[in-house]
Order: sequence, then C-alpha cells, then structure tokens
Amino acid sequence: MALLSYKRASTALLFIDPYNDFLSEGGKAWPRVGPIAEEIGLLDNLRAIVTAIRKADIRVVIAPHRRWEPGDYQDWDHPNPTQIGIMSRHSFARGEWGGEWHPDFAPQPGDIVAKEHWAQSGFANTDLDQQLRQHGITHVILVGLLANTCVESTGRYAMELGYHVTLIRDATAAYSKEMMHAAHELNGPTYAHAMLSTAELLDAIATVEVAG
Repeated sequence: MALLSYKRASTALLFIDPYNDFLSEGGKAWPRVGPIAEEIGLLDNLRAIVTAIRKADIRVVIAPHRRWEPGDYQDWDHPNPTQIGIMSRHSFARGEWGGEWHPDFAPQPGDIVAKEHWAQSGFANTDLDQQLRQHGITHVILVGLLANTCVESTGRYAMELGYHVTLIRDATAAYSKEMMHAAHELNGPTYAHAMLSTAELLDAIATVEVAG
C-alpha cells in the first residue's frame, strides 16, 4: 500500500470515548475490553499516536459518549440494547471517576470536544460535523472505543458525510476477537478509505511537514 500523506490543516485525529471506564484499570468496561486492549498494545499505541499527532500540530477532536445521569433512558419508548445496559451499569457516569477522561488523553488547549452522542455515532445529534467543517477538516483518523460500535458507526457516518476516513486497527478495541474481526475485516473495508496500523500511521504523520 502506498504511504498516505496527511495535510496538517485539513486532518484531525478523531478520538472516540477516551473515558476511564473504557481505558483505565478499574473502569466499568475494562474487565471486558482489557484482554483485547492488552493483546494489541492499545494504550501504548494510543499514547504514541496522540504524541505524534500533537507534535505534528494536527488537531485533536474528541467525540464523547453521553455521560450517564440519573433518569437517562428510563422513560424512552425504545432505548437500544446498549442504552439499556448503561441504565444498569451507569457507564461514564457524570461526576464520577469512570466518566472522566483517561489522564493520558484528556483534552488540551486547542482541542475540540464535540457534544456528547447518545447512541453510537459521534455525529448523530451532535455538533461534530459542524465543528470539523468550520475548522476545514476533510480527513479524519479514527481511534478509540469500541471498534464495532461507536468507532464503526462514527466512521461510517463520516464517510457518508464526505470525509476521508482512516481507521487504525490496533488503536481501537472491542470485547472479543469476533467483534474485532467483524469491525476490521468485514465492516471496516466498506467505509474506511484507509486501514492502517499504528506504525503505518506514525510513518504517514512523519510526512506532514512536507505535506503542509
């Protein structure tokens, strides 16, 4: 595969749901996501990517899930299965440690934090598309959680809106190898313009100074 080149002004790292509940030991979802995350080196890969992205002066955009609050979804006509689970687990609870950013991936000055999404797509019912377009972004690089739900839904929606989508295989994780296979081998190629490893992305980011 030819080495991709990203332009600083029109590229953004789109980091989905960097919460303690997903990425930190002791998080509500860590017992389920941890084995896959550790197998692929997720946290080290995310740290390397964020460091390189910031060094290259590429914008970081965070697409966060709705932080649970008491009463969420309880009077909805048809909450989806994930939302039903959140009602019992209280995932990403607002005001609690699990709903705080993982300390290595907290927003920095100049980052964009989109409005929280209620389901799986970071674009649905949020300002993410407007924020990206107002900052001249045409290419998004997807990392975060979960590979087969929020990452996939956000990436597919981005493609439908006309963005160039790069999916980083080993910078997203899911609850099982089967889910990872579905996200990356079956579904990813139907919407992502490029699917890279962390190492391949770091090589591509190294060309940003030339690409401008």
